[in-house]
Amino acid sequence: MNLQVNDLLPDALSMGTVMLKVGDLGKVSAYYRGALGLEVLAEADGGMYLGRGTVPVVHLEPAPGLQVASRGEAGLFHTAILFDTQADLAATVAAAAEYDASAFAGSADHLVSEAFYFTDPEGNGIELYFDKPRESWDWDRTETGREVRMASLPLSPQAYFRDHLTEAALDGLRDADAAVGHVHLQVGDTATAEAFYVGILGFERTAGFHGQALFVSAGGYHHHMAMNVWNSRGAGPRRDTLGLGEVLISVPSADDVAGLADRLRVAGIASHSTGAELHFEDPWRNRLRVAAG
Repeated sequence: MNLQVNDLLPDALSMGTVMLKVGDLGKVSAYYRGALGLEVLAEADGGMYLGRGTVPVVHLEPAPGLQVASRGEAGLFHTAILFDTQADLAATVAAAAEYDASAFAGSADHLVSEAFYFTDPEGNGIELYFDKPRESWDWDRTETGREVRMASLPLSPQAYFRDHLTEAALDGLRDADAAVGHVHLQVGDTATAEAFYVGILGFERTAGFHGQALFVSAGGYHHHMAMNVWNSRGAGPRRDTLGLGEVLISVPSADDVAGLADRLRVAGIASHSTGAELHFEDPWRNRLRVAAG
């Protein structure tokens, strides 16, 4: 899809807080604090914002009356938390493994990044990762533009600890910066996802995988969002369940919000705008909020 420059999301886009609807706030918040070293930054409406420093990563909203989503439904695949250094990543992976080794779900060298995967107590996926330098990323020319070269190569946690884990990083675990780097969703099909996230919202396609997964970004990042059908091929609109509540996308200005609001209106996508924020849903009823600032 060839979008005009003014139809693209801004290069300075970043991902914000991921809101999760949780059944057992105490148990889930204990995991994010104990395993991932997040701190309670604020409490509101019975829920809480957890993060590092002043940067919220997850917003836990109590929803004790809701059911757990089935494996095949659309929704969250994982929230990906980005670390500034390999030592900071190693320290958090070590803390998570010590807190609950059974929550570990794998690891991989993705060529553009190094990643470790976990699952929280209510089944929400988590990726902890470090980006390799941008100048080391390889891009391939395609018929529709260019795609970043990614893979899933073996990455040994033990070797990673040996190479990067330090006492200083372990001691400073809670002081090290961390933020949401990307959000990966489960959807019903990647063609519809591309039509929405690229064709309407204005992300650029950065990679695809045989109709099974799609990766999109702004500003030449490897991906700010991804969508796959590995568990959810053919899934329709979501039920109101535990799990993903909302994905926040941050853009530099209110003009960026207004431009997106115009594109949604032209496409016939219902949305609600406050001027500085825009609320809407994707084709699977995954809630998105785009905010300036």
